[in-house]
Amino acid sequence: MSKATAPQLLVAEDEAPQREALVALLARLWPEARVRAAEDGLDALEQLATQPVDLAFLDIRMPGASGLTVAGRVLETGGDVVFTTAYDAHAVQAFEQGAIDYLLKPLRDDRVAQAIARWRARRATAPAPTPAGSAIDLEALSALLRRAEAPRLRWISASLGDVVTMIAIDDVQAFHAEDKMTRVLTAQGDALIRTPLRELLAQLDPDVFWQVHRSLIVRIGAIDRVQRDELGRGVLRLKGRDERFGVSQAAMPRFRGL
Repeated sequence: MSKATAPQLLVAEDEAPQREALVALLARLWPEARVRAAEDGLDALEQLATQPVDLAFLDIRMPGASGLTVAGRVLETGGDVVFTTAYDAHAVQAFEQGAIDYLLKPLRDDRVAQAIARWRARRATAPAPTPAGSAIDLEALSALLRRAEAPRLRWISASLGDVVTMIAIDDVQAFHAEDKMTRVLTAQGDALIRTPLRELLAQLDPDVFWQVHRSLIVRIGAIDRVQRDELGRGVLRLKGRDERFGVSQAAMPRFRGL
């Protein structure tokens, strides 16, 4: 295969050792392919905005944007998706019902090779898929995975000065990463916790909370306005607060139509 027709691959994985291992494995198993890497979901979306790919290996749970969100962008441009996941066997039934390829972590060389062979065989006998003709129903897959997941976070134990208090998740407006702590924003006041955003995101309802920046997860219903500043950067304000928060370029399209 010539360089002009070399398949373009994307590996999106927020755990650096796993990301680097998969990139190295793909380079060994598929030397003619061109492999790019994304550190998380937002990074993947930003890369896809400038250069589509033929095949993306996507972790399901990533900060900024989930693998399902990134998959939607890949499919829109005619690419294919292989999900990498640490979900248990029960949840994997959702992937099988979604008629997609998936790899269970820890990844095995033979399964990655099999995923490559399947993709090459499909592309050799059929044209690139279109969004309308894709067999992947991402909304249905998302619903199946939500039912298979552990219960969502309901309460947070946080510090308010010298006092430890319990905050109901329904009272949280946003989570903001600051230094090595995470600030929990509520209408009653702010508190600090040590749980990083990445761990919080996996326990939050994606229909209620969005990660709109590497340092910010926000409750959709708590947003007052989102606009661009004089430099074209996204800026978000919460209801009842004067503080401004940055919104990544990759997250800005999510606010269209809100």
